[in-house]
Amino acid sequence: MNEVELHVEVEVSLTEDVDKVRQAVENIFGSLKFEEKPLRRGSLLIARAKDMESLSKFGNLLRRERIRDAARGVLFQGLKGNTVTFCLNKQVAYAGHVSFSEPVAESPLGPIRVKIKSENPKKLIDWLAPRTM
Repeated sequence: MNEVELHVEVEVSLTEDVDKVRQAVENIFGSLKFEEKPLRRGSLLIARAKDMESLSKFGNLLRRERIRDAARGVLFQGLKGNTVTFCLNKQVAYAGHVSFSEPVAESPLGPIRVKIKSENPKKLIDWLAPRTM
């Protein structure tokens, strides 16, 4: 598989524990390097990775939770050019599960925003969430 770029952003509100939000992201993508930027109300955690390993945990969760077909739909829906964009529910991620969410209003504390760049994003989606039928 070709090189990929994973970019994850998640807002941390003043009422949230930064370590728990970081843990929510790592529950889905494994160990990542984070940078924290202050916002007017809380902060923004940004994580980046450039290897397939950072996506293998996510792919394994999609298999384990048997949501590959639903995930395929969401991933293809978020495909523009060579980038796949989607959002995940932060609270569900903290519990170690995958739940896709809308970019706004679905989760009171905001979503985990994920952007994956790939030379061949369709092949990437096939690898992450192969068709089950």
